[in-house]
Amino acid sequence: RGARALNAALFSTRKKGAPSIVTGVIEIEKARLNMAARKGYRNWKSQFSEDFGPDTKASDLSTKTLALLARGKEKSTFYLFDLIMNLETLGSGFEFDDLRSSAKMAVMDRYLFLLDRIRFEYLKRLGWVARYPGDTFSLVDLVIRFDELASRLQAEKPQLSKDHDAHEAFARMNDFEKEEFIRKLIAKALKGI
Repeated sequence: RGARALNAALFSTRKKGAPSIVTGVIEIEKARLNMAARKGYRNWKSQFSEDFGPDTKASDLSTKTLALLARGKEKSTFYLFDLIMNLETLGSGFEFDDLRSSAKMAVMDRYLFLLDRIRFEYLKRLGWVARYPGDTFSLVDLVIRFDELASRLQAEKPQLSKDHDAHEAFARMNDFEKEEFIRKLIAKALKGI
């Protein structure tokens, strides 16, 4: 009853057309997210000369940027760490080595999760994969909603393109075999970068 009374008081006292407290909180959260995304993407913009923002999906990245990030080595690791750490308010990617062990593990979990989505998108660009789990989410969403999304998306497998030679065999595989097949496809794609 107390919560209902408080809500009634909050929403009945505002003037018609004035934003509600809830709207104000949502706007503050959006502004915080935009600022974190700007910080997280600042090094991306100077390296890749592209525009990135809170709504940028893996499918929005240029093939050049996607290929560099998909490698998962040196520079590409830094850019993903930088995005993750800024979004999680852990500092910049340069400070990864200074993090506590638990924070490092959290960053690594998100990094590997993002790296998979980026590699799946690369496979999609090659025409090997039709769609993959998480392709509708922005990179920012994948990081900040990691706890909510990761286990579900990691349990799903990319769908092999109908044009791929192994499409029929892939459809008959169990989940473990599909995972192994996709990992081999990733390795093959990375050799071509």
